[in-house]
Amino acid sequence: MQQKRLFSSRASLVLIWCHVITALEVPLDLPQPPTITRQSPKNYIVDPRENIVIQCEAKGKPQPSFTWTRNGTHFDTEKDPLVTMKLNSGTLEINIMNGGKAESYEGEYQCTAKNDRGTAVSNVIVIRQSRSPLWTKEKIEPILIQQGMPLVLPCKPPRGLPPPLIFWMDNYFQRLPQNGRVSQGLNGDLYFSNVQPQDTRDFYICYARFNLTQTIHQKQPISLKVLTMDAMNESIAANLTETDFYGDSPVDSRPPTLLTPSGQTSNKTVLKDEVLLLECIAEGLPTPEIRWNKEGAELPSNRVFYENFNKTLRIIGVSEEDSGKYRCSAQNSRGSIHHVIKVIVKAAPYWITKPENLVLSPGDDGTLICRTHGNPAPSITWLINGVAIELAPNDPSRVVDGDTVIFTKVHERASAVFQCNASNIYGYVLANAFVNVLAERPRILSSEKVYQVIANRPALLHCKSFGSPVPNIEWFKGVQSSILHGSDYVFHYNGTLEVPVAQKDSSGTYTCIARNKLGTDQKIIQLEVKDPTMIISQPEYRVVQRYGSASFECKFKHDPTLLAEVMWLKNNSELPMDERYTFEKERLTIKNITENDKGMYTCVANTTLDSASASAELSVVDRPDPPTDLELTDRLGTSLQLSWVPGDDNNSPITEFIIECEDAIHEPGVWHVFSKVSGTQATATLTLSPYVNYSFRVIAVNEIGRSDHSESSESYMTKSAEPYTNPSGIKGIGTEPDNLVITWKPMKGFDANGPGLQYKVSWRQKDADEDWTSVIVANVSKYIVSGTPTFVPYEIKVQALNDLGYAPEAAVVIGHSGEDLPMVAPSNVEVDVINTTLAKVRWESVPLTSIRGHLQGYRVYYWKALNKTNRNRRHIEKWMLPFAGNRTHGMLPGLQPNTNYFLNVRVVNGKGEGPSSKDKYFETPEGVPSVAFLHIAHRTPDSLTLSWSPPVHPNGVLTQYTLKYQSINATHELSPPVEITIPANETSYILKNLVQNTRYKFYFNAHTAVGPGSQSTQEAITAMDEAMASRQVDIATQGWFIGLMCAVALLILVLLIVCFIRRNKGGKYPVKEKEDAHADPEIQPMKEDDGTFGEYSDAEDHKPLKKGSRTPSDRTVKKEDSDDSLVDYGEGVNGQFNEDGSFIGQYSGKKEKEPVEGNESSEAPSPVNAMNSFV
Repeated sequence: MQQKRLFSSRASLVLIWCHVITALEVPLDLPQPPTITRQSPKNYIVDPRENIVIQCEAKGKPQPSFTWTRNGTHFDTEKDPLVTMKLNSGTLEINIMNGGKAESYEGEYQCTAKNDRGTAVSNVIVIRQSRSPLWTKEKIEPILIQQGMPLVLPCKPPRGLPPPLIFWMDNYFQRLPQNGRVSQGLNGDLYFSNVQPQDTRDFYICYARFNLTQTIHQKQPISLKVLTMDAMNESIAANLTETDFYGDSPVDSRPPTLLTPSGQTSNKTVLKDEVLLLECIAEGLPTPEIRWNKEGAELPSNRVFYENFNKTLRIIGVSEEDSGKYRCSAQNSRGSIHHVIKVIVKAAPYWITKPENLVLSPGDDGTLICRTHGNPAPSITWLINGVAIELAPNDPSRVVDGDTVIFTKVHERASAVFQCNASNIYGYVLANAFVNVLAERPRILSSEKVYQVIANRPALLHCKSFGSPVPNIEWFKGVQSSILHGSDYVFHYNGTLEVPVAQKDSSGTYTCIARNKLGTDQKIIQLEVKDPTMIISQPEYRVVQRYGSASFECKFKHDPTLLAEVMWLKNNSELPMDERYTFEKERLTIKNITENDKGMYTCVANTTLDSASASAELSVVDRPDPPTDLELTDRLGTSLQLSWVPGDDNNSPITEFIIECEDAIHEPGVWHVFSKVSGTQATATLTLSPYVNYSFRVIAVNEIGRSDHSESSESYMTKSAEPYTNPSGIKGIGTEPDNLVITWKPMKGFDANGPGLQYKVSWRQKDADEDWTSVIVANVSKYIVSGTPTFVPYEIKVQALNDLGYAPEAAVVIGHSGEDLPMVAPSNVEVDVINTTLAKVRWESVPLTSIRGHLQGYRVYYWKALNKTNRNRRHIEKWMLPFAGNRTHGMLPGLQPNTNYFLNVRVVNGKGEGPSSKDKYFETPEGVPSVAFLHIAHRTPDSLTLSWSPPVHPNGVLTQYTLKYQSINATHELSPPVEITIPANETSYILKNLVQNTRYKFYFNAHTAVGPGSQSTQEAITAMDEAMASRQVDIATQGWFIGLMCAVALLILVLLIVCFIRRNKGGKYPVKEKEDAHADPEIQPMKEDDGTFGEYSDAEDHKPLKKGSRTPSDRTVKKEDSDDSLVDYGEGVNGQFNEDGSFIGQYSGKKEKEPVEGNESSEAPSPVNAMNSFV
């Protein structure tokens, strides 16, 4: 059911298509009446400097002959030497360049093409010469006009053919700037809603450009001078009368009125399919804004355009629906006005059904239909072979019924060309349609033999044919066993076979047969169905800042039997040739991106049959362009309105506008931020200060950054006034005990409000019941009052004044005269010792009256008491600890234990320190000593001599030393620790009865009565016995050892020979166990010079052996050399050996944990023990 509906829906489309195809597909080798194929336009405007070519081309069999009429009479082209007709064509060429005049050949031309089967005629072609006349000479007086008045500068261009393009320029050939206030109308006049001083110009020139003749003419320049009331001095006013001015007296503002069109309503007639232009230009102050709407309907958003700063409404492709009333409104802050334009849409005749060529066989029936529409309704006239059908010989097989000609049982001599002419007052349409009576056997015209289509798309197999009568078309697939039929196919009336959804199994051979009563014709066609092209990775949206780079990637797949290529488009157009574009397989990269690179980029994967595309947008963002066209309006003394035109936001919305100002009087060339407004505004009302010559500029801001500043506006001077504010930042601080320095922040020119800015400085002692003392100063920002008491509060005020008066009463500020050093020291100083390094100091605060200044705090000075060790020092080091504010206690950290100290306290103000308190003595208790470093002084095979120095900081009386030590075996196991107590007066100790060639680890502490101090660690190795070392070194020189090695080598050689013989005989030899066995580790002797060991592998992880010594040449043990480094037993990482083989552990600030009591785990013996057992 669904497929039947598909067939029926396509049938109506096919019928229309068939009519078009039938009209064009009569083979040219068959007899047929003429058909006009090319002709010049109805209205033909020619360039008088070039030859005139009037086209008329036609086809037919026999070849048509051509004749022309001019202004309704025969035009004998052979009698005019300047006119030639092309061979086998009706096209005329009039030779103007060899003396002919184009105006002599103006008129109405019509071409006739004729053969023995009929006559076709062209449209009536109206030839007119292009004209570009000059302006008539006129004397134009200069225009003087008051600021703010409206003005229209007339252009009145000469009437040319075609009409010229109008534009206004200055004497430097620069187009005059136009905006909402100044713009050009559709008639070419230049309209000013209100004139401003910047409109003053000596040359306003209107130009007319005639495109066809490529000529430009200009009107006489117009001089315009705009006068302001401030600029008119008494001498000018005395020499001018009111009649010398253009316009009425100026006002600050006025409501809008319309400059064009006039009145409240007007009418506009426009033809269908043309462009409707409606215009409203208003004057007023401020400049009015124009808005458009249509009464009772919405404007067509897809066809409407607002131009000329909203003053022109353009609607393209006008239809009858666009009739109606259009309302334009002009509005400003003073009021509004509107005008209604009634639009009437008329229509020249246009085709509803255009008559088409008709091919009939003798005895067939047929019709020609000529159906048109227009407003007013067109009248239809039929002609036959160029003659009115009423005047043609009567033919009983032909009947005219209004817009239709009906043919019944036509005969062979009925062939002719019929013309249908539909006309009304706005124009006409003319169509030729022939009736060709033929008897012809079928012929298939299609030439394609192989069709390739993409799967899941329609496949159209064409079988164009011609025959008279019209042939029937039959289709077969594969062997011609049965005719194709059913819902799987669509059979078009022109013979085309459609497979609505082609699949892979649709491929194959198809046969088309055309058949009528005179014969048959057939054609074999091959159909191939291909896989579609698909985009599998689409380009992605990119946002790039200007001068950056962007890449788009596009991956696709396609049918392997088709060739494919990738093409990139920008905004549906090919990319321009630019070295900034690079193409790498399926990637497009754009470098050094500019604003012009923004747009939609499309990747198109093309094959010969289909294409796939994917698009992504590139947005180029940058800081905005600067605003333009700054304008000052609504000037009301100390306020005005600033407006501007925002620049391009460069794809990043403008968030705010910064308004800056310059004061040409006080700070010329210095710009200050005046105000900030939202990025959606284009105007700002500004409140101004008196006596400032303002200029403004605007900066736009978006997320990328700030724009350049705009051009500065015109200047605006405000009138003077007394100051509105007083200076800020007033302070009263004395620099000497007997003075008071009054300072303030000087006022800027913006705040002066007038000339002669001065300051009235007043002061009096607070709470002293005194009168104010005042002085007036200028061009300074401080005043010094001498002879004041020390550190006394004063009331101070500073008031601004200028030539016009005083600012409002100033606020009172409290200041103080100068400070002096404090007179009294803190008393009752006490010290509480908290621990060995911390003490608390307490004191009584000094009375505020004796501080003689602003209290800043207290300072505690402390130092060590002299003893036998530092009694001879000339300089005693002291430390100071400050305490801010009115404190009565403080903590002294960082003291040394078991130390005698003195301290005192002083009060501090802004002038300095007061006298110190009495020195207070205190002692810190005894603490634990610092680290005592242990050294290996001497070693033997069974003893080690240890030495040390007393701690640098004993922090008390040393009572003893504690030494603990443990041995370390080959598997790094620690033996139980042995502890020894050593008297405090000893600096060395000999450990005896040790095991030779064994490593020991030592832990060493110094003690006071408080307890043990920080611990130091050390490692050392006892020496090796010389006899054992000698045996290890000389074993390789013994004869028995050499003989043993030779016997082993001979035995191995015999075994290899036996193995080889048995292998060749096919025997088996059990070598698998041998292959699985691991080789013994390499044995390296111990080095006697430094007591270090050869490298060996761990028994658990079987790591490969490393070359070289365990200890590097710089005698430092590096952790990365072995996971079993001796550093693991010390407190540091970068330990080192002494020359005697001892190991110095790095001291750390924390005590080391107690040694580990033994280790019961056992591992393989070390290489050294293995060597000893071997010997």
